[in-house]
Amino acid sequence: MEKNEQKKGWFSRLKEGLHKTNNWFSTLFNKEGINDDFYDELEEAMILADMGMETSERLLDALRDQVRADRLKERPEAKQALKALIADAVRVDAPFAADEGPAVILIVGVNGVGKTTTIGKIANEYAQAGRRPMIAAADTFRAAAAEQLGEWANRAGVPMVRHQEGADPAAVVFDAIASYRAKGCDLLLVDTAGRLHNKKNLMNELNKIRRVIARELPDTPCEVLLVLDATTGQNAVAQAEAFLEVCELTGVILTKLDGTAKGGVTVQISDTLHVPVRFIGVGEGIDDLRRFDPNDFAAALLDVE
Repeated sequence: MEKNEQKKGWFSRLKEGLHKTNNWFSTLFNKEGINDDFYDELEEAMILADMGMETSERLLDALRDQVRADRLKERPEAKQALKALIADAVRVDAPFAADEGPAVILIVGVNGVGKTTTIGKIANEYAQAGRRPMIAAADTFRAAAAEQLGEWANRAGVPMVRHQEGADPAAVVFDAIASYRAKGCDLLLVDTAGRLHNKKNLMNELNKIRRVIARELPDTPCEVLLVLDATTGQNAVAQAEAFLEVCELTGVILTKLDGTAKGGVTVQISDTLHVPVRFIGVGEGIDDLRRFDPNDFAAALLDVE
């Protein structure tokens, strides 16, 4: 019962966070008749919600097909059909390695998107579930990065390995892996610097870290998760495209879906870049990051149960 209540509370917060977008959709779907005006207005609402032109057109084409095939007459029926299409667009069947057993999670992203807090929240979730996470503070470029990460590690009650500012990030990871083994940990969370303005340096740094992980933990899968700020809309898509050029992403974490984000960028990233969304955040608290649920997200975006 408690879990159901928690899920309901989380869904309410997500829906409230996306209120700007779901208000647009609610107004549109409360009108009568499925006609050309309806599709024109729906396309505009989807683009305004940050779904992007390509994704919006693909979803609209699929909705038109379904409306015809199922002979839908009323907009509430079309809304339910669109909810299912959006959920399908953001759904991924690939398992998440950290849920299957020991794993490394390499966290990438530019500064300011919420990487540090996200790592602390993920560490806390797995620690609460009985796992033994460790954090490697491999962003040695940004002043105070390790201090901030250390505060979150303390809050989550997990160990952390750090070096001094300016140290080699790969050396931090090497030492963290030694400590990870010695302490019997089963999940290594690695923070990295986010200097996108120099892609070559970033690529070299990430490749070096990956080589250390592959050499020292050859049988341990490595997830590479990109943290994006959902409030930045199309800029988040541009960041995802840039990181795809420098590393092999296995997933995305979208933060700040709690007020000003329109939310549609979540659909666009999954649909056009084919990178699964793994976690979403709706606040600053340590429990405010949750697993991404395609059905809940689609329902919150469109304001349907």
